[in-house]
Amino acid sequence: MEKYSWVGSYNNYVDEIFIQSINKVVIGQFGGNSSAGQYKNEDGCLVWCSPGEWEFAAILDGHDSAESVELVLNTIESNQESIHEMINKQLPESFIDLQNFLMHTFLSDDFIMQSSKVQGETACLFVLRKENFIWWFSIGDCILHIFHPELTALGEYQQNHRSFFEWVGNNSTYNKLVPSYSTGVKELRPGDNHIFLTTDGLTECPGKVYEAPERIQAEFCDASLEEGVYKLMNRIELNGVRDSTTIVTWIYTYKGEATRPSDMK
Repeated sequence: MEKYSWVGSYNNYVDEIFIQSINKVVIGQFGGNSSAGQYKNEDGCLVWCSPGEWEFAAILDGHDSAESVELVLNTIESNQESIHEMINKQLPESFIDLQNFLMHTFLSDDFIMQSSKVQGETACLFVLRKENFIWWFSIGDCILHIFHPELTALGEYQQNHRSFFEWVGNNSTYNKLVPSYSTGVKELRPGDNHIFLTTDGLTECPGKVYEAPERIQAEFCDASLEEGVYKLMNRIELNGVRDSTTIVTWIYTYKGEATRPSDMK
């Protein structure tokens, strides 16, 4: 298994575009422009890959500090062995067990106690691709798109429900009687499925140049993933974005068949 973990307080990438690959997963980081007033980065991400089998990614957008991001990622990494066992189970058990683990973890007395000691809170988006399915667990306003010609033709891009006023951390919606979150599973289509996760610095850049997912997808036409991510980051840098942006993206090529309406078979 190949793995990567990063918190913006470790290296803030302010005024710097940084792009790297973990196996076939491309990670892009830009901390925002100091000329616009930026001086810190509260994002974070985690990527685990078992080449040819699955990809597990988390992307986080902290508020007030990166302490809540660090808490979440440390919690995930300290449970790496257990999570790895869940991922390696047969479907749909992998998705069910991983969702239950995250729910129970964020609702546990220990995690809530640790959350009360950190400054700020974070949105979280967890994604697992296994076989020709993708599962997600979303708290807050991070974004998951899937770019595929069959979906594009029908105007479908974003998969998760982007929800505001949801976090884990000090001011957590997991301290309430009922926690707030959304989750889902998507069957991937035949051919190349371009999976794209981002924090909202990209979509809320001045000028809203990437508010429409079609504009994001267009940057990857006739470009590698690394080149496409650079074009996105370079454009928001030139547009004077202050907020940090973190991107995690990869392509899964499915060679089988997918569900279709009866009259299209």
